Amino acid sequence: MKYILLVFSLVLTIQTQAQQSFTVEGDVQKVLTIQFAQLRSLPQHKIDSVRILNHKLEYKKTLHNVKGVLLKDALKELVLKTDSPKWNSEFYLIGWAEDNYKVVYSWNEIFNSPTGSQTYIILSIDDTDAMQLEEKISLITTSDFATGRRFVKQLSKVVVQQVK
Repeated sequence: MKYILLVFSLVLTIQTQAQQSFTVEGDVQKVLTIQFAQLRSLPQHKIDSVRILNHKLEYKKTLHNVKGVLLKDALKELVLKTDSPKWNSEFYLIGWAEDNYKVVYSWNEIFNSPTGSQTYIILSIDDTDAMQLEEKISLITTSDFATGRRFVKQLSKVVVQQVK
């Protein structure tokens, strides 16, 4: 019985730690681990409300009083595995959730278009810290028509890959 409790406790500890950070890996010079606490030091943005619409553009819910940081700001330390910035356009980012839900962004979409200024990692919703919410670390693009399509809850990693 003690063994079962020990294993259960260890699993809960690992899950809690994983939900307070995400990694950036793949075709990068160095794997990054970004802690939720680190995100608070980045410039924060306030969004009055975000309507969540599914793929059929049907209303699901509204997130109120959202605070977040831009994904591109969180990735400022990222160095791609490439010899020249000329090849950056061949890269894309995959946001992975704990449940393996995935969304894709092109490099230019995040770092060279208005979409990058509307793609947020959520810090709080309705004055409730994201770590207290079921969603934990979340990623959302508020300029998408179907906002629910790229609403990644419990973000676990961002995988950067070059088109082959």
